[in-house]
Amino acid sequence: MRLRFYSLVFWTFLTVSSILLFPVAVLIWAVGQPIDRRKFVLHRFTCFWASLYTWINPVWQVEVKNREKLQRRGASVLVANHLSLLDILVLFRLFTHFKWVSKVENFRVPFVGWNMTLNSYIPLKRGDRESVIRMMQLSERALAEGNSIMMFPEGTRSETGNMREFKPGAFELALKTRTPIQPIVIQGTANALPKRGFVLQGRHPISLTILDPLPPESFEGSSVEELTQRVRNLIAEQLQEPEKEPVAV
Repeated sequence: MRLRFYSLVFWTFLTVSSILLFPVAVLIWAVGQPIDRRKFVLHRFTCFWASLYTWINPVWQVEVKNREKLQRRGASVLVANHLSLLDILVLFRLFTHFKWVSKVENFRVPFVGWNMTLNSYIPLKRGDRESVIRMMQLSERALAEGNSIMMFPEGTRSETGNMREFKPGAFELALKTRTPIQPIVIQGTANALPKRGFVLQGRHPISLTILDPLPPESFEGSSVEELTQRVRNLIAEQLQEPEKEPVAV
């Protein structure tokens, strides 16, 4: 009962604060249109907006490890494992510039989804080939303009806590555009907010671990499959999960 009441208070605060903060986002978007084409300021405000919910929540103690490894000059393809809805809020704690690739349903969420549209984040309709092609085109354009891209290669949250297989889109993008890959490891979010339901759990440590970036020279000549498995294994090693066998060539 205590957790249900606490959850109700949290989601009520999130809803009310989103209603209040969205007009601020609209104002930043409108003022920035002629001078901030990458929407850098709006994204930074969105980082603040999302981080607000982990800052004020005493049971969500978020630690960012190896922040100095995060590439801030030039564009990168950022990839992270996916455990919980909370992953999205936690990744905004990086306070680095990127465009999300996110399922199209998220863009329909009042206020939060509308802000995603203002930020020119990139929608993806699962299972729709045309949507995948469009997502790749928009991601290439964003990278060319100097924006990093943030993706969950698993495509959806893990049911078991162990990583799902990685989809190749992020790695096709990195190979085609010769863009560095920045692997990020998320831990603890599945315990804090499980995939099924919206009841917040008790105190659980949450961490983001930034792994060494992979410069394009390090995977030049690799196939998409090899690169996909290589990055998955790097994250699996940090999570202490069994690595998959490398792709035969």
